[in-house]
Amino acid sequence: MSSKLCPKIILEGTRLTFKTEIAFALNEHPRIVGPRRYRYHSPLISAEWCAFTNFPWGRGLINFEPQEEALAMETYHTWARLFELQQYYSWIIDRFHISTRAYQWMTYQRDYDFRWLEQRLAPLGFRLVFLNRSAESFAAARLERLKVSGNPHQYDDLNRFMDEQKLMRRLVGESALQRLEVDISNNDISQAVETIADWLEQTGGLYI
Repeated sequence: MSSKLCPKIILEGTRLTFKTEIAFALNEHPRIVGPRRYRYHSPLISAEWCAFTNFPWGRGLINFEPQEEALAMETYHTWARLFELQQYYSWIIDRFHISTRAYQWMTYQRDYDFRWLEQRLAPLGFRLVFLNRSAESFAAARLERLKVSGNPHQYDDLNRFMDEQKLMRRLVGESALQRLEVDISNNDISQAVETIADWLEQTGGLYI
């Protein structure tokens, strides 16, 4: 077994589950990426990047419109190939194909079959972490997020987040990837990170 840390983690969950904060913490955690004497730019990517439009909070790999389907699928194929070419490196992804499936179904009633993608990700060691919270904890999480959000209106409808979480739970359950569910209702990011690190260590998810 290689001694080089090269975990591959996909964080999924609806908004207000602190995916991005946890992604940054994982990307600097010595149990995940090793001890560091200085900061450097290891990959932390997201399907939530609004890279299909030239304006803020536009469309991307999750919320693409039907006429952009070919662009979205080509992008997924490109990411998969990039991961294969650079398999001995750490990759942390803040929302990916599960988020795409959930959004596209809720918005257009269109379900995308990503079995081909998971068949390519699994041999590389990709693991899926589903972050979720209790229904009653969403309001407090929103108040915290509004302190820093540049687009506060995206958090107006908490019912949509709860509905999306129910759907995502089912979609995560259908995934062929090894997966872990983490409850973030207590808003304890450090605890969530340690739980993920424990799981990766115990299941051999830090090396390939």
